[in-house]
Amino acid sequence: MRLARFSVGNGPIQLGVVDGDAVTSLTHRVPQISDMIDLIANWPTYAPLVEAVRGENDCRLEQCRLHAPIERPGKICGIGMNYATHIDEARMAPPAHQIWFAKPATAVAGPFDPIERPMVSEEIDYEAELVMIIGQRCRHVSREAAAGVVFGYCVGNDVSVRDWQRMGGQHTIGKSFDTHAPFGPWIVLATDIDPHELDIKSHVNGQLRQNSNTRNMIFDCWAQIEHLSKAMTLEPGDVIYTGTPGGVGAAMKPPSFLREGDTVKVEIQSIGAIENIVVNERPTGEE
Repeated sequence: MRLARFSVGNGPIQLGVVDGDAVTSLTHRVPQISDMIDLIANWPTYAPLVEAVRGENDCRLEQCRLHAPIERPGKICGIGMNYATHIDEARMAPPAHQIWFAKPATAVAGPFDPIERPMVSEEIDYEAELVMIIGQRCRHVSREAAAGVVFGYCVGNDVSVRDWQRMGGQHTIGKSFDTHAPFGPWIVLATDIDPHELDIKSHVNGQLRQNSNTRNMIFDCWAQIEHLSKAMTLEPGDVIYTGTPGGVGAAMKPPSFLREGDTVKVEIQSIGAIENIVVNERPTGEE
């Protein structure tokens, strides 16, 4: 099952189920669901109601604008250096422990929305990533129990501002710019796919840049949840970026950073694709 946030024309944002090329509005048909986090947190209650209206097909997918599946996640966490090919191209030693950073909710962007090239840097880069969506409040989750706390999966692009990422010896600020966490195009339920057997690719202006499989993660999804939940309570709707394979622009010779008008497409097997065009950031107040 694919769950999305969408709008039609100038209409309001709705929740929906995507089946093939059609969308059923949960906002209209199951109005007691307040938002996507409510749907995730109370899935055992809502699931039968959602199943009962599937196939009503209120609009065609091509008529819809798809929005980020979760508007303001409570947490966005990302793991660094989680594929050997990315470690090699960065000329770094394999990490002995998981390396984590945070992205703020203001970084969220829709799956087909523009991403900004900031005024303060010329080193904006792409990172194709599988995204996990947490399904329940949990702490100290064992590896064996980790699969049970994941609600679903999305396609993500951990957009990175490389010079700011290098400042101060930590990653967070370079990962935190507005619009630099596009994900979607919907949430595929965790029961529908194996997150460790998915082809993952990125293209820039149609050119293949990254091409790997999630089986190549150094720390797999379950190890990530086990580790994170030792430090913090994970909650419904939290977003976890699971790492990127080799092929990023910063590692090319010479480096190939994104410019205005570039289009980045990230696709993951069994989930779908997101595609974002790069626009120059405008000073506040400019239209």
